[in-house]
Amino acid sequence: MNRHHWWRDAVIYQVYVRSFLDSTGDGIGDLAGVRAGLPYLKKLGVDGIWLSPFYPSPQHDHGYDVADYRDVDPVYGDLDEFDRLMTAARRLGIRVLLDIVPNHCSSEHPWFREALAAAPGSPERARFHFADGRGPGGAEPPNNWHAMFGGPAWTRVTEADGRPGQWYLHMFTPEQPDWNWRNPEVAAEFDHVLRFWLDRGVDGFRIDVAAGLFKHPELPDSPDPEADARTRDSVNPLAWNQPEVHDVWRHWRAVCEEYTARDGRERLLVGEVSVPTAREHARYVRPDELHQAFFFDLLGAPWDADAFRKVISEAMQDIAGTGSTVTWVLNNHDQVRTVTRYGEPAPEGSGLGAARARAAALLMLALPGAAYIYQGEELGLPEVVDLPDDVLTDPIFRRTGSRARIRDGCRVPLPWSGQASPFGFTSGAEGAKPWLPQPEYFAEYATHRALADTRSSWHLYRDGLQLRSALHQLGEGTLRWLDTQPGVLAFARDDLVCAVNFGTAPVPAPVAGTPLLASGPCRPGELPGSTAAWWIDGA
Repeated sequence: MNRHHWWRDAVIYQVYVRSFLDSTGDGIGDLAGVRAGLPYLKKLGVDGIWLSPFYPSPQHDHGYDVADYRDVDPVYGDLDEFDRLMTAARRLGIRVLLDIVPNHCSSEHPWFREALAAAPGSPERARFHFADGRGPGGAEPPNNWHAMFGGPAWTRVTEADGRPGQWYLHMFTPEQPDWNWRNPEVAAEFDHVLRFWLDRGVDGFRIDVAAGLFKHPELPDSPDPEADARTRDSVNPLAWNQPEVHDVWRHWRAVCEEYTARDGRERLLVGEVSVPTAREHARYVRPDELHQAFFFDLLGAPWDADAFRKVISEAMQDIAGTGSTVTWVLNNHDQVRTVTRYGEPAPEGSGLGAARARAAALLMLALPGAAYIYQGEELGLPEVVDLPDDVLTDPIFRRTGSRARIRDGCRVPLPWSGQASPFGFTSGAEGAKPWLPQPEYFAEYATHRALADTRSSWHLYRDGLQLRSALHQLGEGTLRWLDTQPGVLAFARDDLVCAVNFGTAPVPAPVAGTPLLASGPCRPGELPGSTAAWWIDGA
């Protein structure tokens, strides 16, 4: 394997900065807190980190509404602190990816403020999607599109003379106007943004809404106007996955290659790509486009051996066939945590959902390609499902009034130590409150306790990462499916076998061998329920 291509089998840890570690005592995580946590991540064994947005923002969507792409929001620190973080990460051999948000910005971005102050048809408005309304007096939106976070995708502005005026497009919230990527000024601006951060030493970018950017030039009506809001996914074929977006990724890849040519340090582009099929997904990771794109089908698969085998097979066929590697993910800041998603009804995390989450983690780490871990996943944290309405911050809740699929529950600040909130998360005085309340049972998941307990999920992840690094069979490459009994999934990576029991009762192991690592008690010849294990075949 060419180790220059570090990203092909890397394990990256997603840091949701706001909830990782607070160094100032204000109850909000910050860049200095991330820097303080780097030794913990080094001990875990990850190759790099992806930082959620920390740019200046009014925080309507916690940083995914960017007001300035070239600075740090004071709540998270400043550029000097960012540089200190980069220096510390480099010293530890941890690569750093930034989250970049090119589909939309904040309604407080200077360019959007200029657009509001300018006249219809002006160059300032051409940077966004402004359009006249339909119906008498233009009182109806320009088309029937719906926003993913609820409500119409258009908001009407009041013109300088006080009269109702044009409408602007926002595929998420009114505070997040969509850029018009058909305007060359927008592309040039993001060129400057990329270079600003690459010049500060970052190792690449996670690209938010990478299948977005371009809209159909005529902005016609959608054949299914409720689809985006109903699915909360990028499914409107007129607003997402337009062919022109691939030209952007070719250009961004060229920019990264330019920096790599200077110093031999390869920069990474990994996209948040939500498209209907693995075959369409593969188009984004062709050799001259993004290096990687998150493969969400595994995250979305039900806990079923056949379902897992199907999505893994499709990814290996369609994505790996481009020359890229599959980028596996089971958790992130937008999804219910696996412990809860896989059927855990109680917060203690000792039941079925926890067992399945551990098994899924080992499965993911045994697959060919790269893997992304979301903070707290390694602790076995469940979703916090009982946050009171008055503390919820998710714009989905604000816009719909519904708690369905809200994201606050996976963003509750991490527990580090102690028996009561704030569990070492904040350095503030006694009684300091994290920005989202932590439940009492988080004491059972605190990192100091997880590190001391060799049976914890943390040790499972750490041991898995160490073996993944040490065993030549893992990382890049292919897999070979093995015939097994129903409810068991098994595949070979050379002479290493990974087997997963999707049931709840022990079954005979599908292959002979001595277990190297298992997510539960594993006797020779037996695979416990809801467990994954790795074996060296015939050892």
